[in-house]
Amino acid sequence: MSAYLRPQSGDPAEVGTPTAVDVTVDGQPVAAQAGQTVAAVLMANGRDTWRTTRVHDRPRGIFCGIGACQDCLVTVNGLPDVRACQRSITPGDAITTQSGAVLPTTSSFAAAEDAGAVVGRGRRVFQVVVVGAGPAGVAAALAAGDAGAEVLVVDNGRGVGGQYNRQLPVEFAARRPDRLQHEWKVFAEQRDRLVSHPRITYLPDTSVWAIEGLRLWAQTGPADASARQPFPIDAQSVVLAAGAYDRVLPFPGWDLPGVYTAGAAQALAKGQRIAVGHRVLVAGTGPFLLPVAESLVGVGARVVALLEANTLTTVRKGWSSDPLVAPSKLREAVGYGALLARHRIPLRHGWTVIAAHGTDRVEAATIARLDSDWRPIRGSERRVDVDAVCVGFGFTANLELAVSAGCTITTGPDGGPAVAVDADQQTSTAGVFAAGELTGIGGAALSTAEGTLAGTTAAHHALAGSEAAGVAGVRGAVERGRRFAAALARAYPVRDGWKSWSTADTLVCRCEEVTRGQIEAAAQERGLDDGRAMKLTSRAGLGMCQGRVCSRTVAALLAAPGDVPEPSMKRPIAVPVRLRDLADAEVAESPETVLDTMEER
Repeated sequence: MSAYLRPQSGDPAEVGTPTAVDVTVDGQPVAAQAGQTVAAVLMANGRDTWRTTRVHDRPRGIFCGIGACQDCLVTVNGLPDVRACQRSITPGDAITTQSGAVLPTTSSFAAAEDAGAVVGRGRRVFQVVVVGAGPAGVAAALAAGDAGAEVLVVDNGRGVGGQYNRQLPVEFAARRPDRLQHEWKVFAEQRDRLVSHPRITYLPDTSVWAIEGLRLWAQTGPADASARQPFPIDAQSVVLAAGAYDRVLPFPGWDLPGVYTAGAAQALAKGQRIAVGHRVLVAGTGPFLLPVAESLVGVGARVVALLEANTLTTVRKGWSSDPLVAPSKLREAVGYGALLARHRIPLRHGWTVIAAHGTDRVEAATIARLDSDWRPIRGSERRVDVDAVCVGFGFTANLELAVSAGCTITTGPDGGPAVAVDADQQTSTAGVFAAGELTGIGGAALSTAEGTLAGTTAAHHALAGSEAAGVAGVRGAVERGRRFAAALARAYPVRDGWKSWSTADTLVCRCEEVTRGQIEAAAQERGLDDGRAMKLTSRAGLGMCQGRVCSRTVAALLAAPGDVPEPSMKRPIAVPVRLRDLADAEVAESPETVLDTMEER
């Protein structure tokens, strides 16, 4: 095991001494601190895997780090299939490793039901409901509240910020959290204004699992716990700001423990002070790799190399395609350049990782130089000793709720699926607005601008149905942000040569352990040409993550040369919800009831 908890001494965040919490792992007491997730406890105590797959009994641990991939499932207090990266520990938790498919015990439900029983007290319609509390969601909520609307913000995190502004748990008592976050002052001001705003209600630890028209269905409570009673939220306008997650391209060994998404490595470092390894390789494409390397250095890891798959020529050409865009990021780029130089981290353009090696976990990786189409150049391969590999090739938007709401899906600047919106950020479904990465990957500034516009127009839609006034400046910011997104896509394209990195034996679907060879054989033998048919035939995308990790890969493998892949994004159940909870949901609660119950506890 190579992951570790960063020592408090010398931590730039000046983390305090969290309260010790009594928990057990497989019956043995382990060191744990208030505010840690189950995954952080396991990793800090020498565990990088804690479950095995249902099909081939392969070890699994953290992969995506934000609850999308379902790799890190573990049993807590007798209840299986708890996402370790999402669940925060509580005193007395009994954590148990999970082998294959496990059924919950009756006692695990009974205990949670007794603690979580609540009574509904009626229902209220909110004028604007915002789903997500990242840059887009926060901006939308503030804009809608300032426009006079009664706003409800629903977010599955413990605190405001989303993935971009991920914070340390309050239990860590960090004295200098600003050292872990760029533009901390701006974020802190927005966070404080949101939680104190007289017209904004904030509902954390709450997941929206379905949408029907302008009614959303949600659950509140610890991630994946039992007895999280479903309740409806009715709105006059909805702003979807659900964000995105890392896109990973398959290569031999990418399913080994010790291979993480770039976002997982950053989430563990920024949010839990966990380093994924001592010698870490960062690879992929896009500027996001730079703050990931910064976060790793901040927890004491040695980044042996940062590999950017695109050549320096491609990157320069992309940014220079819009001369008004590049200068806005020049200062930031200089800062990261100084960081790499200070820590002697080599940045190699036109290189990537094409294989990971190891028996039970990553021990080494093969890197190679790429040609202009991302095909490895023969003879350039090198083997590097590492204990962790972090990869990210852009992002995929969380489109489940938008698709369920009937919103039209289009193609974003990066070639991935995105929600189509009009000049007011309204989707093709009346009353449903979208902002941030859902409408195309473009960074935090664009997300904030779109959120502000969406919140303002959503409020006017709910209050009077009239056109919003005074938004000319915001529209200008959105336009500048979209120009940045277009230049970003040109600077960091994903080339089709990535398909040459994998072999017939390489896993594509991590959940059902379906190989590339099985997918291509099914397509050839049965004439399948779409993701849904492939899912039903080969089981690729039919597992716990429902294709979130592999759907774009499967679609790309099936697409004809020159065609735009069309991954299956239809998932009526947007996030995991236990069937027992649905079966027991006899009384529908209102958001006010949930808030009252949380205060009583």
